[in-house]
Amino acid sequence: MDAALNGLRVVDADTHITEPHDLWTSRAPKDYRDRVPRVLEVDGGPKWVVDGAVLGRAGASGVVTRDGERIRGTEFIGWTFDDVTPAAYQVEARLELMDRLGVWAHIIYPNTAGFGGQRFGDIKDPVLKLLCATLYNDAMAEMQEASGRRLFPMGLIPWWDIDASVAEVRRMNSLGLRGVNTTSDPQQAGLPDFADRAWDPLWEVCADLGMPVNFHIGAAHDSLSWFGSSPWPGLGPEQKLAVGSAMMYLTNARVLANFIYSGVLERHPRLKIVSVESGIGWIPFFLEALEHQLGETAPGSMDYLSLSPREYFRRQIHACFWFESDDISHTIDRVGPDNVLFETDFPHPTCLYPDSLDIVGPAVAQLRPEVVRRVMQDNAARLYNLPLPS
Repeated sequence: MDAALNGLRVVDADTHITEPHDLWTSRAPKDYRDRVPRVLEVDGGPKWVVDGAVLGRAGASGVVTRDGERIRGTEFIGWTFDDVTPAAYQVEARLELMDRLGVWAHIIYPNTAGFGGQRFGDIKDPVLKLLCATLYNDAMAEMQEASGRRLFPMGLIPWWDIDASVAEVRRMNSLGLRGVNTTSDPQQAGLPDFADRAWDPLWEVCADLGMPVNFHIGAAHDSLSWFGSSPWPGLGPEQKLAVGSAMMYLTNARVLANFIYSGVLERHPRLKIVSVESGIGWIPFFLEALEHQLGETAPGSMDYLSLSPREYFRRQIHACFWFESDDISHTIDRVGPDNVLFETDFPHPTCLYPDSLDIVGPAVAQLRPEVVRRVMQDNAARLYNLPLPS
């Protein structure tokens, strides 16, 4: 492993922040400090509350204790902020952990707002709703700078308002953020779905500014419900968590299918899409299935597509792997060595911790040196325009 990664700046393309309880209140205008997300005791436990409504439980959002021990199973569900490692929320502690693990950069996603910011869509006041997103992005830009540009959070777009989304992408870019994060299903809130040309200005600005659009699994209300409904009711808590987690990886298949078939990638050839925390083993089969269906159930109906699903994927889509190792070299060759990113999902239940690079060692050992370099460093650095040290 040391030889394979010698001289590389490893980029972890999917990690999370456990948001400090004052992330919004410390930055909000005075008139909004009691309305933005804050933590209150509700029904005997800490809850994130927005404008008097409960947004969700204020838990640890991780499985690593304050002492750095990895806990397995469902015990973490009852944890609070004080139980989780400071590396989940503190810049200095995160950098110390990264140095210890041999990782140079972390791409970071949220917890409180939902993995795609979908929870903010439920807020009624449009001014407050937008403020929740912009304050989060301000905090993430501050984190990026405080880390010496080693932590790279993906900014939340206010997806419930197309014009505001376009403006916020421009503002994120001016703040130095390297990509955007959004729900996969705005139609669940009464907006057009992403196939609609009303969204073209968003895709255009993301393409023009080189801001990849990231779709983390669980980035919509229905995908989270699928997580809960996949296990049979008779299974135990740990079994349900295992089934739900494994099934949620596949929710991004529909996101990729819709982006390809809708013609969005055809109309916006410079737009980059990222499937986050979804794995890669299913992708070759799924792309082949999409190509098969073109001739079976949709002959002639998508003549507006100039490329095959595989060609669109190779040109515009990236995906992340972490625990997969079985025949991984063949899988990466089929997916595309330039389209695969490495992730650990720190500090979530499926994360590679505490020995991230040792755990991925059997996979890396199968890869040619030039592929190791692309997957572990170059692909993410190019995609997110990361300033790699010389």
